[in-house]
Amino acid sequence: MEYQSFSQRQKLTMRWWSLSEFQDRDGLICDGSVRSGKTLSMTVGFFLWSMTVFDRRRLGLCGKTIEALRRNVTAEANQWLEGILTFKEHRSENRITVTGFGHRNEYHLFGGKDESSYMLIQGMTLAGILFDEVALMPRSFVEQALARCSVEGSRFWFNCNPEGPEHWFYREWICRWEQKNMLYLHFTMEDNPALSRRVRARYESMYTGVFYDRYVRGLWVAAEGLIYDMFRPECHLLHREPDCAGDCYVSVDYGTRNPTVFLLWQWGQKENRWICRREYYWDGRRRMHQKTDGEYADDLAEMLADVVPRAVVVDPSAASFITELRRRGWPVLNGDNRVADGIRAVSQLLRENRIAFQDCCVHTAAEFRAYVWDEKAAAQGVDKPVKEHDHCMDAVRYFVTTVVVRGGVRARKRPRGL
Repeated sequence: MEYQSFSQRQKLTMRWWSLSEFQDRDGLICDGSVRSGKTLSMTVGFFLWSMTVFDRRRLGLCGKTIEALRRNVTAEANQWLEGILTFKEHRSENRITVTGFGHRNEYHLFGGKDESSYMLIQGMTLAGILFDEVALMPRSFVEQALARCSVEGSRFWFNCNPEGPEHWFYREWICRWEQKNMLYLHFTMEDNPALSRRVRARYESMYTGVFYDRYVRGLWVAAEGLIYDMFRPECHLLHREPDCAGDCYVSVDYGTRNPTVFLLWQWGQKENRWICRREYYWDGRRRMHQKTDGEYADDLAEMLADVVPRAVVVDPSAASFITELRRRGWPVLNGDNRVADGIRAVSQLLRENRIAFQDCCVHTAAEFRAYVWDEKAAAQGVDKPVKEHDHCMDAVRYFVTTVVVRGGVRARKRPRGL
């Protein structure tokens, strides 16, 4: 791989451990905007440091999941350090052997996806550890991993994009980096010379609100106020019949006591975006009548009298309704229910004007104007919406994350014999 140039901050990330003024530091923290070159420079720096200082030692590489770690770090490291270090992956063991500089070390891969993940790393002795996107990992996992670094000269390497100002990593490490004897570097897109002005402008146009502050400005700010502040009726609501063709989908937010929502989506050829063409909304509590799975399935069939959807995207927790749909032969996709990722994806599509809604979708339009962040949760460092006015919003999110972002997957047909 041929490098063009590095910014001063990227060079410092790679070389700080060899500079006399920082040699007494216990580690490095890099945070800031997306596409700022944090991951590349930290990965290169971590391997150069560890392969220079240690021989026949174990070190740790941590990501939200092992697959994310492979995608973002280890697969790229082999190219970034080609001709300098040699990598051999033992995939079944989640381990990489690296040789170079007359040394040979083992790097173990760990995924810190939930509170139970800390058990995966117990009992190991490490000479150093790198956390890629540490803000996405639970504190218990990170602290257990740090406790494994008992080899003399071991160091901690952290990188992440910002979350809320009450996040534990921000409070415990970034706000106290001097007390922790760390080097702290804050990145922006300007720190990545490989990013052209045009590409930088495109990233700046992709985000709005809290996501703009975090991913473009690199700030640890709270999620507050209206979630979809980029929704504009004059742009996203259609007062005419659009020219739609091709595959259509239905996204479902199923409620027992709460409202049930069906949204019908189809590609708009002239619009060059996905159009939500129809909306079904039943509030059993308000109407004093809760429908059965069979009645909801009948209503869905009536809504789709003149179209055949490629798939019905349903929250996977609605097990009984999914069973009813499959019994009737509907192809079903389990909806991707990651809330924060889904909100980011919907925000981006709205910002880029890649989804729209016919004006008959009155409940959906109303919820866009009422869907807000939970300020109490934000005070605890957690980003989540208030659980009100969210049923259409959930159905929108299931469609976007499952079909638009993931491109759809093969839907399961009804079981044989039914």
